[in-house]
Amino acid sequence: MDGASTPEGETLLDHIRARRGGIPVTWALIAVNTLIFLAMLRSGAGFWYRSSDLYLAWGANYGPATGDGQWWRLGTAMFLHFGLIHLGMNMLALWDAGRLAEKVFGSIRFLFLYLGAGLAGNLFSLVTHDGQTVSGGASGAIFGLYGALLVFAWCHRRRLHPAEFRWLFWGAGAFALVMIGAGQWLAVVDNAAHVGGFMAGAGLGVLLMPIFDGPSSVDWKFRSGAGVLLASILTALALNIPAPSYRWSNELAARKGIERFLRQDAEIASSWQAMITDRQRGRLSFSQLAGEVDTRVADRYEDSFEQISRLNVDPAVPSAALLDSLQTYAARRRDAARDLAEGLRGGDALQIESALKRAQDSGRDASTQLRMQQKKTRPGGTK
Repeated sequence: MDGASTPEGETLLDHIRARRGGIPVTWALIAVNTLIFLAMLRSGAGFWYRSSDLYLAWGANYGPATGDGQWWRLGTAMFLHFGLIHLGMNMLALWDAGRLAEKVFGSIRFLFLYLGAGLAGNLFSLVTHDGQTVSGGASGAIFGLYGALLVFAWCHRRRLHPAEFRWLFWGAGAFALVMIGAGQWLAVVDNAAHVGGFMAGAGLGVLLMPIFDGPSSVDWKFRSGAGVLLASILTALALNIPAPSYRWSNELAARKGIERFLRQDAEIASSWQAMITDRQRGRLSFSQLAGEVDTRVADRYEDSFEQISRLNVDPAVPSAALLDSLQTYAARRRDAARDLAEGLRGGDALQIESALKRAQDSGRDASTQLRMQQKKTRPGGTK
């Protein structure tokens, strides 16, 4: 039994609140969430939501990344928050629900309840959103606490004062309904994580419910039924995890290839400016300039072209289109540089002018496509 019988006139809630021991897990969870947010600030997260890339790097839940074998994201996403308001609201809710839930269930079972509800909520979010949104936050786990408290109040309603029952049962239920209802109107709110966490918390609340002296609706049949139902739901979710539309590791490889290409392009542009300066100062003849263009421009664009070709990126990857554009750009710049060198050697002014114009046009087109594609490759986030 989890505690002695309550003195006459004392309600079960009074007895629970008078239990020895504090709420160390609640305090620890608030501290961990806050410290991670501060660490993210140091890495450039900002006080308000910014690009999803940063949150993905820190472990947010996202189908192409989670489904690419990074299943730990279902857990790490619970500790990431998309801005100060998101963190503040969740920590206030955790403090509100955690103080009583940890007293009711005890610190160890409370931790299992919190983590279990958070994992289930993130799994439900992954399936519901078909893996297409970046999500994070403690709200799924916190909704699980409210679900567990609601179950506790119902199962021990005969041991609670009517006012306490109304405050606890209807308070937890109203909070969940209002927040889930609000989430239907706010696109940035991950309502699926809220619903999944709440349902999992209710089921786990039955399984982890302490046995108090006195009348209760919790018996082995009730626990067994709740366990079977929860296991069935989780199994159904696991069997319906959507296949990722692309692999995040492949997207990261594409982005690294793009970054490398852009660095090389900047270096080639710097080399070109140096060659022009040397020519203007009489340090290079036209023939020597042609040789420099061949080796320091054309050959290097050829190398860049081949590096992109070797990446073997899946066409479904968001950055694949940009890589194709950069490959086309490299080929055009290479060909223009070859023609420029040939024109310099032959003293053909028309060929030189045509090659320079083609190089400028390709650079302008590539710059426009780079800006457009970078906007397209940023997945949206939910909290």
